[in-house]
Amino acid sequence: MALAALRSSEGGSSEGRSSRDGRSIMLHSWKLTCELREIHPPFMQPFSWALIVASFPFLTSMGFTPGPNNILVASSGVNFGFRATVPHILGITFGFPIMLLVVGLGLAKIFIAVPLVHLAFKYISIVYLVYLAWRIANAAALTPEAGSAKPLTFMQAAAFQWVNGKAWIIAVSAVTTYTVVDQSLPLQILAIAIMDIGITLVSVSCWTLFGHILRDYLHTDARRRGFNYTMAGLLLVSILPVLWE
Repeated sequence: MALAALRSSEGGSSEGRSSRDGRSIMLHSWKLTCELREIHPPFMQPFSWALIVASFPFLTSMGFTPGPNNILVASSGVNFGFRATVPHILGITFGFPIMLLVVGLGLAKIFIAVPLVHLAFKYISIVYLVYLAWRIANAAALTPEAGSAKPLTFMQAAAFQWVNGKAWIIAVSAVTTYTVVDQSLPLQILAIAIMDIGITLVSVSCWTLFGHILRDYLHTDARRRGFNYTMAGLLLVSILPVLWE
């Protein structure tokens, strides 16, 4: 009788341990599942669209106000026409959002860590803008037969964004103001860059069309030269905020 009671007690204890172990495993599995559900790749992280939508008025106002890009395409529209300026338009349209994406994903951190790199970009920007102002001012004096006067190509316009002071200000401001720092940050920056493609295309196209329409009024050398001098002067003025930064 005692032996049977002992075996019964051992069996009950074993079953109890098995039951507890089973519950412990189930609890651990449930916790692990919950943790895995909370972990997503960055591209799958949900985020609020409120800030992204709020960046639209900012990007629109920056895109349509005078700046190096708009001055250049307006001048190109006057001197070469809308169709010849299309590569320039597309270079800005895709070049700036790509720059915004790269800056947002980490290039700004390099500038913070190594200020000398930012300073080098700043002075390269100033020198190139002065050169472009000279090209605009002298565009009226160049004869079509000489073939020297040409609008910027797609690659030239895209590369110009990296030495465009206003483009840097817009990119850094958009990323720092209209995003939140979490795992969805790359997706937020991508959304802003994609939205800006449409804004940039419309804004630079309007400025080019504005220049193209002025061609009928600027049909004399004196008027065209006066317009080009004005555009060159505005481009030089746009350098002042960079110098005072």
